[in-house]
Amino acid sequence: MTLVAATAVALSAALAAPALAAPTGGGHDATREALRAAVKDGVPGVTATARDAHGTWRATEGVGNLRTGEPRSTADRYRVGSITKTFVATVLLQLEAEGKLSLDDTVDTWLPGAVRGNGHDGRKVTLRQLLNHTSGIYDYTSDEEFGRTYFLKDGFFEHRYDTKKPAELVAIAMAHKPDFAPGTSWSYSNTNYVVAGMVIEKATGRPYGAEIRDRILRPLHLNATSVPGTRVTVPQPSSRAYSKLAETATGPTYDVTRLNPSLAYAAGEMISDSADLNRFYRALLGGKLLPQKQLKAMKTTVAIDGAPNVGYGLGLLDRELSCGVHVWGHGGGIHGSLSEAVTTPDARHSLAFNLNGDWAGDSEAVIEAEFCGKR
Repeated sequence: MTLVAATAVALSAALAAPALAAPTGGGHDATREALRAAVKDGVPGVTATARDAHGTWRATEGVGNLRTGEPRSTADRYRVGSITKTFVATVLLQLEAEGKLSLDDTVDTWLPGAVRGNGHDGRKVTLRQLLNHTSGIYDYTSDEEFGRTYFLKDGFFEHRYDTKKPAELVAIAMAHKPDFAPGTSWSYSNTNYVVAGMVIEKATGRPYGAEIRDRILRPLHLNATSVPGTRVTVPQPSSRAYSKLAETATGPTYDVTRLNPSLAYAAGEMISDSADLNRFYRALLGGKLLPQKQLKAMKTTVAIDGAPNVGYGLGLLDRELSCGVHVWGHGGGIHGSLSEAVTTPDARHSLAFNLNGDWAGDSEAVIEAEFCGKR
């Protein structure tokens, strides 16, 4: 579930990277081994934080800077990609709880004519269908020209600082036919959350990032988390982010840390760290951000073809792991950064981690190790 599909491909060449100093906390041996395996698999480095009944455990492996060899830090801030979607969905659900909108409103109720063309019709798409990806709206990141411009080497280095307005991103999607009629199937589309961000702004009269800040970040004291807008840098402390900028995992590795994240907007522009992500999902699953009615709606999932153990709610994934444990959360990818944040239904055990390369590393293995491995 990543914003960048073109660069997140299977690894066929490994990079050597030294391990960092011993992690703090006790146990988590299986998780530590899975982190080491990710580095051996080719990702430059990884940072992770878990929290459970025994306290907080932090670990890193590999490097945060391939040029200097500087290791990753447990305090690293990083681009979280589509994990942004859970924040956006939470704000929309809060607005519903306040009576300012309904998830059964159509897109056209708030954005007349914005979703129209080549079979798309915002009069037939509800806000709920945006949030659970049953709208059928085409994913603008699947557009070939967009991919060449922003995900491949020549285009990226020419356009990495471009500012894209959300309406421009939606227009790219409208140039294509929808994937299916609204409500008849499921398909992950970043356009859904671009539109959702636009709805938040129309309903509140404020930038969607300001709503996230005032409704979630400040109350939870998520001081490492931000909605950067057009800011091209990642705040310190942070590591460099790396990509192949190609459709294969071979070839040169490029530093892609600096970019204008407006190309992701409400679908994936946010920055955070592992401790903040754990705090956010624990608060969300613990009922501190949404009334029970809205939290129940958020956790009402639809099936995903080909993934029998995964269900998608409203900006929230439910995964049943091999040992029968369920975890709720989201993953996210953007240039040079792959992240995961998951929490058990009782909000007592959480894990968040980031890989600073977008072409390697087995994120599922890390999650399985933390929640199903021997510790």
